[in-house]
Amino acid sequence: MQVLRQPDFPKKSRIKLSPLVLSTPTLVAQHIPCTLHLSVLPSELACRLFYVMIDAAKKWQRNKWWLFDRVVESPHKTSFFVRNSDGFGEGENWHQAAQYWYNGRKTEAPAVFFPEMEEACQIVEGIVNRELKFRSRYVLEWGGGSDDDTHNWKANVAASNCYEGASEGVGFHSDQLTYLGPYPTIASLSLGTRRTFSLREVIPVNDREMRQAQTYNIPLSHNSLTIMHAACQETFKHSVPPQSAIDLYHPAHPRDAEERIEASNVRINITFRFYRPDFRPESIPRCKCNIPTVLRPDMKNRINGNKDRYWWSCYAGAQNEGKGCNFWKVLNMAEEKRGPCIG
Repeated sequence: MQVLRQPDFPKKSRIKLSPLVLSTPTLVAQHIPCTLHLSVLPSELACRLFYVMIDAAKKWQRNKWWLFDRVVESPHKTSFFVRNSDGFGEGENWHQAAQYWYNGRKTEAPAVFFPEMEEACQIVEGIVNRELKFRSRYVLEWGGGSDDDTHNWKANVAASNCYEGASEGVGFHSDQLTYLGPYPTIASLSLGTRRTFSLREVIPVNDREMRQAQTYNIPLSHNSLTIMHAACQETFKHSVPPQSAIDLYHPAHPRDAEERIEASNVRINITFRFYRPDFRPESIPRCKCNIPTVLRPDMKNRINGNKDRYWWSCYAGAQNEGKGCNFWKVLNMAEEKRGPCIG
C-alpha cells in the first residue's frame, strides 16, 4: 500500500538586506551603538597631526599571521602607540601589554604618543566623557578611578592604521578584548581622505529566524570621530571595505608657510583605547603554548547584555604555523579578581 505524504516545500530564501547609509550623526546614533562627531579638532591641529602620521606611516608594517595552513598579510599598514602615563599609575605595564597587541606575537616596544597625538587625545577624551554622561552603562564596564572621576574614560594606548588608495582596507572583525575588558569604549579618529566605515550586527542564534543582519555604512570625513560605545564589540563587526574610487583629500593648511599643499589619497585612523588596570598583562591567562590568551565575547549567544559570556582562548596558532592548543576558559570576573565595575 502506498502512503501519501505531503510534499516538501522549498524553504524561502531570504532577500539580503541592502546596506543602510548613515550619513549624519543623528542617523548613526539612531541605528547603532556608536556616535559620530564632526570637525572635532581645530583645523590646524588636524592637518598637523595628519602630516605627522603619514610621515610615521612610511615605516609602519603590514601584519602577517597564519590562517589555517598559509600566511596571510594585512591589506593596510598599522602601528601601535602608548601614552606616557596610563592614567592610573605607572605606564610601563602598558608598554608590555602593547607588545602583545596583535595576533599573539610579541612585537617591538611601541612608540610613545607624538605631541600632536597627546594634544588630540585630550580633546577626544573630553568628547567621550561628555557622551558617557548620557548613556546607559553595562554592569561589567570599568567603574574605577578616583572619587572625582569615577567613571571617566582615559585613553592610554592607540592603534593606528594607514589606508593608501581605494584598494586598501580591512575585513569584518571585532576588536580583541584581552586588555580592554568587557564593554569597552573605543574612540576612532579619521584623518585624510574620506572612506566608508561598515558595521554589521552578529545576530544571536535565538534570533536568526526572526531577523537578518543589517550592514550600516558610515562615510567618514577628515577630522571626524567615531565613538564605538559599550556593546559595539559584543554585537557588531566592523570593516573598512575597498572602494572602486575615492576623493583626494586637500589639506586646509600646508606643512609650513612656504610649502605647496598637495592632495592625498591616504586615510589615517587613530583608535584611542583604554586598557583597563584590572586586565594588566600579568593577569592574562596563558595557554598550554605559554602564550597570553585572547579574550573574546560570545557574540552568538548573548541575551540583552545581562547574560553575556566571554572566554579566554589560545591564539598561538596565528604565528606558530597555524598550530595552537585547545585551551579554552570562560572569563569569571569574581574568581579572577577583576574590577571594580559599574555594577
